[in-house]
Amino acid sequence: MIQDPIRFHPGLESPDETEPQVTADLIAALQQILETTSEDYGHAVRAVHAKSHGLIEAELTVLDGLAPEYAQGLFATAGTHPAVIRLSINPGDLLADSISVPRGLALKLLKVEGERLPGAEGDTQDFVMVNGPVFVAPDAETFLGSLKLLAKTTDRAEWAKKALSAVLRGAERVIEAVGGESATLKTMGGAPNVHPLGERYFTQTAYRYGDHVAKLSLVPVSASLTRHGGERIEVDGRHDAIREDVDRAMREGPAEWELRVQLCRDPEAMPIEDPTVLWDEAESPFVTVARLRAEAQPGWSEDRAERIDEAMRFSPWTGLEAHRPLGSVNRVRKATYEASADFRSRFNRCPMHEPSQLAG
Repeated sequence: MIQDPIRFHPGLESPDETEPQVTADLIAALQQILETTSEDYGHAVRAVHAKSHGLIEAELTVLDGLAPEYAQGLFATAGTHPAVIRLSINPGDLLADSISVPRGLALKLLKVEGERLPGAEGDTQDFVMVNGPVFVAPDAETFLGSLKLLAKTTDRAEWAKKALSAVLRGAERVIEAVGGESATLKTMGGAPNVHPLGERYFTQTAYRYGDHVAKLSLVPVSASLTRHGGERIEVDGRHDAIREDVDRAMREGPAEWELRVQLCRDPEAMPIEDPTVLWDEAESPFVTVARLRAEAQPGWSEDRAERIDEAMRFSPWTGLEAHRPLGSVNRVRKATYEASADFRSRFNRCPMHEPSQLAG
């Protein structure tokens, strides 16, 4: 029997006294990446998820008639919201696509009403996702070690990264063949070089969901997307192969995803502080609360790169109090994401503001 969802209350989180120092160390590691790449490029890019592969304009429709536990926050009222989708990969440098790492998807919704999170400008709501259900580290301090390692590899010879990626992909295939997977190998360049439009994306970390707590997932449902499920992209001799394939696929026809919610029903079995624990879908299935649709369009363009890559920021802390990010990893994200965006704004002399409408 499926339990009722737990009620949100601030006591569900347990901040650690080391988090301020961990946050400062994370900002220092990100600063190292930002200074290295901005010096190389003469232009500042994101400290993580620097390279975009898809920049897509869409519309999110919140479903009518949701059960009360799902009609929460921005999903409490049926209706539509303009949306921006940014597909990317993890590293903070602009790599050739033959270096394969996990896929990221950032979703920004516009015209969202309600009480804002501290410091959240405008009327937007961001959800930041990756194509895997669990995070690479159980807490912010452990993640700091991974980020320091990534900072040390930033600006290293690209030919060496390509060779390492090929080796790691081979190691990952061996692990998968015996029924396992390695988050570390995938983060460091051993992820399968899959088509991002065929992937399912997860917040990995928990969010407040109005009166409850949840994780979210974006799932491709239209044939234009599901046909790319598990598809490996041919990258030989193509520096921007993923971007080219996303662009081609989006021009061929409309794309549709479902935004699904998994409610926390047991704080012990479905912990908020440790995002490496997979929440059992048998105990709490994902339920569709909205549909995201993008009409046929270019999947990437220089014009959109100017408007989205350069002038927008994506952060779990941009949005409503009803969707407050929860847990150690999310708590340190607030200051670290702000520091990265502030560096880009200063270096590029391009102030960032939350959009009020899509340019079209």
